[in-house]
Amino acid sequence: MARPLIVGYDGTEGARAAMAEALELAGPLGAEVVVVFVYHAGALGGEAHDLIDALRERGNAVTEEALEMARAAGVPARAELVNDKPAEGLASTAKEEGARMIVVGSYGEAPLRAVIIGSTPHRLVHITDTPVLVVRGSLSAG
Repeated sequence: MARPLIVGYDGTEGARAAMAEALELAGPLGAEVVVVFVYHAGALGGEAHDLIDALRERGNAVTEEALEMARAAGVPARAELVNDKPAEGLASTAKEEGARMIVVGSYGEAPLRAVIIGSTPHRLVHITDTPVLVVRGSLSAG
């Protein structure tokens, strides 16, 4: 099988657009799609366990949505939940998987806002050697 496509997926409109594009590409490439939900709990006190459980529960719910999209498209897919910062988690998963590319959604935020606030697509292109495909989601959803 071809090298997999990594899709950053959090259930947003941008993530759904990224998943749809990855599914379009995966079929002709004969590639598996690895749906990655990245959450970052950080170093917290005793309540961290409850937060991590809630984040994993959310991750399982949204990745199941993405896996259903893949099943409907007839594309092999599986999900991974990663505890890390978003860009770093996607980059490390892509490296571990030997991925062909990382596909993520974006809302087309202004470059200055992306630098100040942070943007997963913006950070990804600076920290990974894996090609990154940024798929624009609906502006109204962001």
